[in-house]
Amino acid sequence: MSASLNLNDDCAAMLYGDQGPALQFAMQLVKRAASAMGASELVPVSFAHIDACFYAGRAHVDFARFMLEAGAKFNIPAWTNNGLVSLTDENIRDPKTEMARGAKELMQLYAKLGCRTVWTCAPYQLPGGPVLGDHIVVGESNAVSFYNAAVGARTNKYGDYLDVACGLTGYAPLSGLHTDAGRRAQILFDTSAVPDTLKQQDIYFHLLGTFIGQSAGKQIPAIDALDPDAGEDALKAISAAAAAAGGVEHWHGIGRTPEAPDRQTAFAGLDPVKRVPVTLDTLSAARRSLTSASDGPVEMVALGTPHFSFTEFADLVPMLQGRKINPATKLYISTSRHVRDLAAQNGWIDALEKAGAEIIVDTCTYFSPAVRGCRGRVMTNAAKWAWYAPGMLGVEVCFGSLAECAETAVRGEVWRDANLWRELD
Repeated sequence: MSASLNLNDDCAAMLYGDQGPALQFAMQLVKRAASAMGASELVPVSFAHIDACFYAGRAHVDFARFMLEAGAKFNIPAWTNNGLVSLTDENIRDPKTEMARGAKELMQLYAKLGCRTVWTCAPYQLPGGPVLGDHIVVGESNAVSFYNAAVGARTNKYGDYLDVACGLTGYAPLSGLHTDAGRRAQILFDTSAVPDTLKQQDIYFHLLGTFIGQSAGKQIPAIDALDPDAGEDALKAISAAAAAAGGVEHWHGIGRTPEAPDRQTAFAGLDPVKRVPVTLDTLSAARRSLTSASDGPVEMVALGTPHFSFTEFADLVPMLQGRKINPATKLYISTSRHVRDLAAQNGWIDALEKAGAEIIVDTCTYFSPAVRGCRGRVMTNAAKWAWYAPGMLGVEVCFGSLAECAETAVRGEVWRDANLWRELD
């Protein structure tokens, strides 16, 4: 616990109410958090990704309305996470329920508070975001992990309503992942035993992230022998899977992520406290943990958790070009408005909708009411979706590659690429 908190004149003025009740209350929250986190100073932040815009009850609405009526406005760039409902898709939102009405009201309140309404869990796919070394405030788990690891911006995981308080005041406790010492790698995951053929597959990064999340605990992992050419989608998959399976907020890809050009830098010159081999057996176990159903007919295929990227659309379109989704199966693709619009400019959205796919923006398919009535067996290529959906939706999940998901959507039953899984079976 921190004995005292050093405040500059700006922070002190907020704390004593000189800048109004909203900022006074926000600074009180930040001060309380700093005490709990053992921070003696606050650090200015330049960006916030707000998770509190996701509706989880009337308290969320009451909090946002209080801040708005007290004159609060974000004075740093503040982007919204996805919401519980879509504000644009009539077939997805359900204004008849109290939950949906509250979610819509909450999303509108955060727009009035000055947020940039991007409604995405993958804000790093949009231009103009944080860069290496920026101190930021992020609440969504995969975004926390991605920004820390792949971008090299600095954030702890900020829950509701601390994310709003930090974003409104422009300050966060200087602790944890905001500090150099707090970002040092501690546990080494050695992937040298994994065949290169598997490392080229999209499913590898989901399985790797899942195993790391299950194994790392509170320690910051570093991945050795990670492909230096691994793209943003691969880093997204690792970040989302590791955060979902174990709460990993930061990781290093040696030779790939910006704070880990080599092992010595990643570990700040110290030795790893533990070395963990990544093997075919550990990846196979991760695969089993992501699959709760046997193969068979599927009611839904869910893509885009975190939100589908531009390059993932580019990969998917040829797989479904000139084909039709099985009438007994729904293919849902969750993405941001920004990425959807880019894909539409290339004719990809039209092509996918002609095939029978449904594109969802603003929300995610493991939230109800986004996929009301979904039951039975669902297939996904996203480790995060596979991890959360059984508890959120009461469905059984089959995990597979993007190509397997596309073929499954057409056939209406789970299809497996025997060559893909031979090493893990």
